[in-house]
This record gives sequence, C-alpha cells and structure tokens, in this order.
Amino acid sequence: MKAVFIDHFGGPEVLKYGDLPDPVAAPGEVVVDVHAASVNGADWKVRVGQYKQTKFPFALGRDFSGVVSAVGAGVDDLKVGDAVFGVLEAGQEGAYAEKVAVKAAIVAKKPDALSHVNAAALALTGLTALSAIEDTLKLKAGETILVQGGAGGVAGFAIQLAKHIGARVITTTSGANRDYVRGLGADEVIDYNTTDFTKAVSGCDAVFDTVGGDVAEKSFAVLKSGGRAAFIASGAQAPKPNRDDVTSLRPPVGRARRPLERIAELVQADAVRPPAVKLYRLADAADAHRVSEGRHFRGKLVFQVR
Repeated sequence: MKAVFIDHFGGPEVLKYGDLPDPVAAPGEVVVDVHAASVNGADWKVRVGQYKQTKFPFALGRDFSGVVSAVGAGVDDLKVGDAVFGVLEAGQEGAYAEKVAVKAAIVAKKPDALSHVNAAALALTGLTALSAIEDTLKLKAGETILVQGGAGGVAGFAIQLAKHIGARVITTTSGANRDYVRGLGADEVIDYNTTDFTKAVSGCDAVFDTVGGDVAEKSFAVLKSGGRAAFIASGAQAPKPNRDDVTSLRPPVGRARRPLERIAELVQADAVRPPAVKLYRLADAADAHRVSEGRHFRGKLVFQVR
C-alpha cells in the first residue's frame, strides 16, 4: 500500500511517500481502506520525536474515514463494506496510508450524509472537544466559557458544542477569522492581534485552551472563583494555576465507539457542522505539515486518499 512514513525524526522533509506492507486484521481488528485522513497538531510532534516512537519506519496519522475491507476473528458488529470512521488507539500511528488495521471496538459506522473527508476532519477533533467540554469541564447551560484559538478544528467543534449545551461562548482568533467563528456560534470574538484577552474578559465559569504557551498560563486570569480550565496544548499535564481558587484539568481523550457515535448524532441533529477543510494528496504531506506546524490556518487539513 502507499503511505506517508518516516524512518528517522526531523523536519517536514523527512516525510516519505512510498510503499509499506499491507496491514492484516488481528483478532478483534478490522482493516479499513482509508478514503480520508486528517492532519493533527500531534502529527508533526511525532515527526520531530516528541512522542518517542522508535520502531522505524512507521506511517503517521491518527484519524481516518474509510470502508472495512477485512474483518479479524471475533468481530461480529462490523462487516466488509461498512463505511466507518475513527481514531487509532493512543500511541498508534498509521492513518496516512491506503489501509489501516484498528481495533473494531473503537471505530463507528459513518453516517451516509457525512462525507469521508468530513468524517475524518471530525474524528479526533470531536473526541477531544467532547472530552473537554462535556466530560472534563462539565459545561452547563447558562455558563460562560472562553475558547482559545476558535478557528482551529478542535476549538471550532467546542464552540458549537458549547452553544448546543446553552452556554455563552467567547473566543479568541485573528481578525481574518472573525466571521468564521461568529458563524460557528461565538457570542463574543476577541482579535488576539489587537486585544489582550485578560483585559477584555473576566468572570468566566470555564476556559478551554487549544493554544498553549503564554496563552494557557494567562487563561487562569479570566476565571471567576471556583472556575475550571481545560488544556490540550500544554503537554500531558495541565499547567499549574497561579491561584488556588480555580481548577486546572487535562482532558483524557480516550478512544471508544460511543463518543464517535455522539459526534455523528450531533452532526445529524445540525448541532455541529464539519469544519472548513483544506485538502491535500498524501504525496504532499510535507506541505500539509508545514501549514500545520505554522498553526495559522482555519479548520482542518485533510488528505484525500481515495
């Protein structure tokens, strides 16, 4: 099969497009013929060696949408020909490929109304947003949340989910993306190029940070006493608050079928729509990684594999 893989760590130039052995469905697994795979911020971090994979070569990529082409022993709830989408098990890479083997229990059937491209774009972003907003922050109707970096894939899903719950949503983005995040449902938009969000926002019940760095550290300032903040761009541990009356949390983002089905239900109910998507071919993975690593883009970058 064709795949994008690396045989050593480094910059975008180490990405290779070529042949790897076809995967085989082990017991409990299915092989999926990948139609689309998305690019996530974690992918370039894997490429440079931050996640410490050492068995080369290996294909990159975590989420995908496609069609089941083989079923392993013990799998009775999926069959060859089923359209599915999902996210590979934590620690597993390999979605930048024409085929991928994955545990059947952590993929879900793709709704007919959702394209493979949009399903791939929603998989890990949706799992992450659901874990952060519903499971970790436990956001409630009537609360106010600040979502940092609103034009990104995860943040864009989070804005829509928070509005669906009934919260008031403030978000930060560049001026160029103001209309985009307004269209997602943001009630208030702060241009981070012109405004210090800590001067413009206060008394939030919750913060969801997708940016990291100084933005994450400063986010505690906008919380009211008893507020909570969730962080996905600050490493495996949430940053330590500089005050003792707020809670700092790191969403676990586990892999399971039910949250994927929840994503599909939200889309089918028009509560959440797929993000803006920029398409790439697998052979152009280096270009996609340069854009991803630059972090100034809207929505999701997705490989159209078939």
